Amino acid sequence: MVKHIYTSVDIGSNAINVVVFELCKNKLNLLAASSVKSKGIKKGLIVNFEEASLSMRQSFDEIESMLGIKIKKVIASVPSYFSDYIKVEETIPINNEEKMVTSYEINSVIGKCAKKNNSANREVVTIIPIDFKVDDGERLKNPRALMGNSLSVRAIMVTTPSKNILSVVNLIEHLGVEVVDISINGIGDIYTFRNQTLDKNTGVIISLGSEITSVTLYNKGIPVKNVILQYGGKNIENDISYMYKVDAVTANNLKEKFAFAHTKSASSSDFKEVTDIYGNNKKINQLELSEIVMSRIDEIFHKIKEEIDGFEVKNLEYIILTGGTSNLAQIKLLANEIIGNTTIGNIKVVGVRNNKYSAAIGNIIYFIDKLKIRGDNYSMLSNEEASAIASSHKGQNSSNETMLGKVFGYFFGE
Repeated sequence: MVKHIYTSVDIGSNAINVVVFELCKNKLNLLAASSVKSKGIKKGLIVNFEEASLSMRQSFDEIESMLGIKIKKVIASVPSYFSDYIKVEETIPINNEEKMVTSYEINSVIGKCAKKNNSANREVVTIIPIDFKVDDGERLKNPRALMGNSLSVRAIMVTTPSKNILSVVNLIEHLGVEVVDISINGIGDIYTFRNQTLDKNTGVIISLGSEITSVTLYNKGIPVKNVILQYGGKNIENDISYMYKVDAVTANNLKEKFAFAHTKSASSSDFKEVTDIYGNNKKINQLELSEIVMSRIDEIFHKIKEEIDGFEVKNLEYIILTGGTSNLAQIKLLANEIIGNTTIGNIKVVGVRNNKYSAAIGNIIYFIDKLKIRGDNYSMLSNEEASAIASSHKGQNSSNETMLGKVFGYFFGE
């Protein structure tokens, strides 16, 4: 039985998230997941290489201890600051003797799109095919094995400043790990939650991170616009620290485990005792704490609403909240009041149900989707390494495969 293993790394301001999946019989199975507190990273950008290296090494060490082997290759997310989404179209002749579309033609026409990046200071992150066409035939998602004289593609070319890519690649390869592909979180998020409904409509995914919030517009599952806001969960923690004079760890615990994003559910008679930075014991009232949290989230949501309105799309069929901050209790209630009809992203993978993993998971799905379109057969681990992992996981509950098959079967089912 052929097994393919894929590792994805999402480098965030608050945490470095790593997931490892196995693709077997068109089903994705989680093998390992790790979330390590990041240092040296601010607002998604690497500001201290040595500190970031230590955090990255720790995240790899955790994963390697779970798997029993070394991580050698990864897919990495790169910062989406100043990303451009450019619609491109290209056509190539089909010159093989059979006049049949093969992997070579698909790779060639996609590669030709990348040559339209004329900026010396920008790099292509990825080319996302919208559809293909053979001669003057119908547009379709996969043209493999069709006969004709020419192959055309419409696609979105995603570019970003070169430094965004180089900083991440240099960091990871400094640790002896090869970056085999790059992506951005806006792509990972849509592929995690993607379904046939999202593929047919226009909508927005909001990723609420620690220090930044990303708002991405999608048309039929393809990202077309993205804006970055300099606000996130860290702002909430700073407010709590300032009001109650507590350290960052205590503020984070209060935010995640005691506060509500909407005061409607908060109790005026519920208290939590903490120690402030001066060593004094304090009783924190849940309602008062939630008022502080709600005030900041209210501000962030109004800024998000302004950006969404700026997209000038008349009918948004969906708005999805994801990212670590989207896990706050009752955040959907406030989002519905300010932004509109909103859904909280729901990751159904056992072991990685926290939305902070959505981009890392989705970037693996996107990578596999690219392999499938291009007819490539690739694993980040050798057969011997994959067998070693399989041996170390013998006897574990296998219910994951069934659940993951339901979640991801749409992408990989034939």
